[in-house]
Amino acid sequence: MRFSDQFEQRFSEMLTHYPTKRSVLVPTLLYAQDETGFLSDEVVAEIAARLDLTELDVRNVISYYSMLTTKPRGKYNVQVCTNIACLLRGGEELMNHCSRKLGIGHKGTTPDGLFSLEEVECIGACSWAPAVQVNYDFHESLTAEKMNRILDNYRNNGSP
Repeated sequence: MRFSDQFEQRFSEMLTHYPTKRSVLVPTLLYAQDETGFLSDEVVAEIAARLDLTELDVRNVISYYSMLTTKPRGKYNVQVCTNIACLLRGGEELMNHCSRKLGIGHKGTTPDGLFSLEEVECIGACSWAPAVQVNYDFHESLTAEKMNRILDNYRNNGSP
C-alpha cells in the first residue's frame, strides 16, 4: 500500500502530537479514506501494521463511526440526521425527500457515483435541526427547497 507524500507527512506529524500510536487511529483513517475513497482490506492492514494494532482493532473503530466506510461511496456522501431533535423538526421527511430526489435509499449510491445517501443518528447540530452533512460540510435549518438547492449546487458546481 502506497499513500501520497501529503498523507505520509500528516501521519508522521500526527505521531508527534499524541502520547500513543493508537491515538492517531481515527484521524489516520479519515485521511486514508479521503485519499483512497474507502477503507479497503489493504488500507486496514496497512494502518493496523503502522499503529501496532490488530486488523480487528481497526475494524472495530471503523464500525463505530458512521463517517468511516469499508465500501465505496459517492463523491458526495449525504448524511441526513434523524436523531430526536432533527426528527421532531422534519429530519425523516428530509431523508425521504433526498431519497426521492436522488433515486436511492439508505446507504445507496447514485448510478453515476456522484451521491451516496445515509440516515445517521446525530451530527451534533441539534440547535439548527434538521441538519445534513455532505462530506465535511454542514447544512442546517433545512427545508426540501433548501436541500434541492444544495444538491443541485453539488451536482453542478462541486460545492454547496
